[in-house]
Amino acid sequence: MNFSGTVASDFMKLAEIPVIKRPSLINFAATDFLTLRNSLIDYAKAVYPRDYKYFVESDIGMMFLELVAYMGSVMSMKADMLANENFLATATQRPSVKKLLQLIGIRMKGPLSAAADAKITSAETVGTSIVIAASNRTIETTSPEDGGVLTYTLYKVVNGLVDTTNKSGDIILPNAEGLGSPVTVFENLVLQEGTLVKDTGSFAATEGVKTIKLTKGPVVEASVQVFTDGPDSLKNGAFVEVPNVFFASGSSDKIFEVIYDDAYNATVVFGDGSVGVSPDDTSNYYVFYRVGGGTRGNLGKNIINNTMLVSRDSVSDSVSITNNSKSTGGANAETVEHAKRFAPLNFRRQDRLVTLEDYSVFANTFTGTFGTVGKATAATRQAYSSANIIDIYVLEKASDFQLQRATTNFKTQLLAAIAKKKMATDDIVIVDGLIRTLDLVITIRIDREEEQNQDQIKARVRDKILTFMNIDNREFGEAFRVAELNRKIIDVDEVRYSTIDNVGQDISIDFNEIIQLNNLTINIDLLE
Repeated sequence: MNFSGTVASDFMKLAEIPVIKRPSLINFAATDFLTLRNSLIDYAKAVYPRDYKYFVESDIGMMFLELVAYMGSVMSMKADMLANENFLATATQRPSVKKLLQLIGIRMKGPLSAAADAKITSAETVGTSIVIAASNRTIETTSPEDGGVLTYTLYKVVNGLVDTTNKSGDIILPNAEGLGSPVTVFENLVLQEGTLVKDTGSFAATEGVKTIKLTKGPVVEASVQVFTDGPDSLKNGAFVEVPNVFFASGSSDKIFEVIYDDAYNATVVFGDGSVGVSPDDTSNYYVFYRVGGGTRGNLGKNIINNTMLVSRDSVSDSVSITNNSKSTGGANAETVEHAKRFAPLNFRRQDRLVTLEDYSVFANTFTGTFGTVGKATAATRQAYSSANIIDIYVLEKASDFQLQRATTNFKTQLLAAIAKKKMATDDIVIVDGLIRTLDLVITIRIDREEEQNQDQIKARVRDKILTFMNIDNREFGEAFRVAELNRKIIDVDEVRYSTIDNVGQDISIDFNEIIQLNNLTINIDLLE
């Protein structure tokens, strides 16, 4: 290539200018504010040594550098958080975990209600039966957890299962089912925590997949009952709740699915006519469900002593109602930790029960109309060559720190659910787990200059201990380790060291036992 005139001379002049190689100062590991700030200062000094000299702390130039560092640290934090929330193992936010589990067809559980056996006592024997209208099936008492109003709803039990066959919502108790005279006692009843709600309406003629948005919330798990009526009797009557309507075997399955939002408001979804029955166009629906749930519904025996308005041969009357067993099984919405632990295992068992792990996972995630499992584990014993006897040890949750024996009705319902999925060669026995209560007397040592803060320090230590002893964090057969608890305590900055005064060594337990906290006492020693 030839150049002439000023163009060539100018080009040669430019070509002679030396290229300044700027140093590479990018630190890809810099994510925190201080590191980013120092990196920006180093970069400015190296690249603009003559042009940028605004490094005095009070200078406006430093303000801009720190502003950029701050924005970088926030963006880095959000990028890390978003990356973590995309994987189940590292996700911490409930919406993230919920969406990840939905990808494998598993739904996080909402609030669960407590349940207790109940009996009705009637002083009158006149008439053929007692009728309890749907509007009169709820009674109120006081929650021992928060002192607020607690509502329970009465159900009839038939063959160990809650009766859900009456679309009117009324309960009929024939005198023949009563015991004793002249005072008549009716049993085979259950009180379930939550306020009974009845939604009625009709479907639109042009509607495709039919849905019903329930008007109240939060809806208690496993409490929804659905009835429809219309010209085609094969499409109407009582429907049965299933985890997913698309698992229906055919067009004759009268099933529905309940979909919950983040606040546990619910929508009922029916089949499309090819997978699951689609109710008649313009037919009427009747939906019963309860709102409430949580540990606040767990009560002791005979706490409920109320009266209930009934009808006897169209004449109003009053009967007394009592919970003749503990109210158990109430639980708050499933925790992120519980979901992350059991959901992958639940997915792996593929809706069948073969291994001991399958049985254990199924029991730990089972929700019934009589409550929910607090803790469960499975163990096998060889009985004879043709079958295995599998013992499933269960306890119901009373609070974050207390477990209690499951009710007979709940164990019956759990056994019935297992029977539908178990191996034919397995014989299942539901057994009460054993509770080992533990009292703790703990002394913590702090510096004397922290004396004015000892109440706050004591509170933080208590939180550490309660988290450690929370039954959600303990398992059947898990030993109590003295050193492990002490490590948790000294995580509190002001605590120099601690001792467990009444427990000198580790406590080992059997596979069917679980340790739960009974009483906790914390003492403080001041160090000079």
